[in-house]
Amino acid sequence: MITAAIIIFAIAAVGGLILATHVLRDKFAPWALSLLHALLGAVGLILLIIILAGGSAPQTVLIGFILLLIAALGGFFLASFHARKRLPPKAVVIVHAAVAVIGFLTILSLAI
Repeated sequence: MITAAIIIFAIAAVGGLILATHVLRDKFAPWALSLLHALLGAVGLILLIIILAGGSAPQTVLIGFILLLIAALGGFFLASFHARKRLPPKAVVIVHAAVAVIGFLTILSLAI
């Protein structure tokens, strides 16, 4: 199941990269891609919750989950700007991406 979570987060990351490039160029990101990015992130988080609920997950899963959950909260904050038809602060986009990448790499370290 960890492999499925890694694949889902990797696909979400590609979408996130596209979204970030839009915002960093002072353009609105496509709303449909934003929703897909959020959906994939949510599915990945649910898979991690299932793994953690099993009780035998390494602590690395918990650390990655917490980091990705923090990134998800940042994503909600970014989406609130989009919903108000305002570009989000670029610094928040960069922090959101950095936390998500660190969380993803933490989870990925289990597969390497």
